Amino acid sequence: MSALPNRVESLERYLQRPAAPVLLKKVVGRHLTALREDAGLSQGEAAKRARFSSSKLCRIEQGGGKKPVDEQDVMLLLRLYSAGADEASLVRRLLHQAEGSVWWQRYNHAMLPGWLEEFIGLQESAEMIRTYEVQLIPGLLQTESFARMVISLGLPMASRAEVEDRTRLRMRRQEMLTRPHPPALWALIDESALHRTLGRPDVMREQLQHLLDVSTLSGENSTITLQVVPQDAPEALSSNTPFTHLRFPEQDVPDVVYLEQLNGAEFLERPEATVEYRALLDRLCAAALTPSATRELLEKTIKGLAT
Repeated sequence: MSALPNRVESLERYLQRPAAPVLLKKVVGRHLTALREDAGLSQGEAAKRARFSSSKLCRIEQGGGKKPVDEQDVMLLLRLYSAGADEASLVRRLLHQAEGSVWWQRYNHAMLPGWLEEFIGLQESAEMIRTYEVQLIPGLLQTESFARMVISLGLPMASRAEVEDRTRLRMRRQEMLTRPHPPALWALIDESALHRTLGRPDVMREQLQHLLDVSTLSGENSTITLQVVPQDAPEALSSNTPFTHLRFPEQDVPDVVYLEQLNGAEFLERPEATVEYRALLDRLCAAALTPSATRELLEKTIKGLAT
């Protein structure tokens, strides 16, 4: 049986700090799952008693769907699981907080599909972001000029206005790295990305100088760690797909692995899957250049572009 005081304290902590709606829905879903298990009910039994479809209860417990969770449905489940009044009040407050607006909702839905909106919300709420990039510089570390060039090449039919909107969105996402109490970012970049000059060489020089500046700032008080994975490292063959591993402040929300695809994305939450990707990141980190060696490589590459 789960420890009830710990669960309630965890809910209270989420009310005391900013968290994106997508994460709060997952928190509520995980809490309801724990209550159901404490009540000795299977998901099918609980759905039957609540007169829900199994898919509906599954969606609530996973925190899925773009719309907010229906408060009446959640209150019904809390009564079914014999939750106390104080606990139900905390859950209700979390639901109301999950209905709040966030800055990225100002962008039109065509530019911000559901999978990207979910990813932004999870990144904003994460405690640790570990990312491995194969082809390009990670979006959170791109300069404005480099981002504009990447977006233009990736969307050749997009208008200039759309490219500018998407570039502003990417720059806005980077602001979380300089806010009070930012998430820690640990970025691994395949060496080939440093030599892939897209467009004008001066744009690439500016981008590499930005990486060097960020890497130079790394230290005891920095929240950003940058490492380059050498092209000849055998571990680099372990994955030819970029991915991001997200970890959250509280243990009641599982790690998430984000895999971006051509027209969408996949989110992995099963522990057996996220643990595998975390182990891959550990191997890549061990094979990568140290932060100081990464800085030396960046300096050498920048000098090469200047000739």
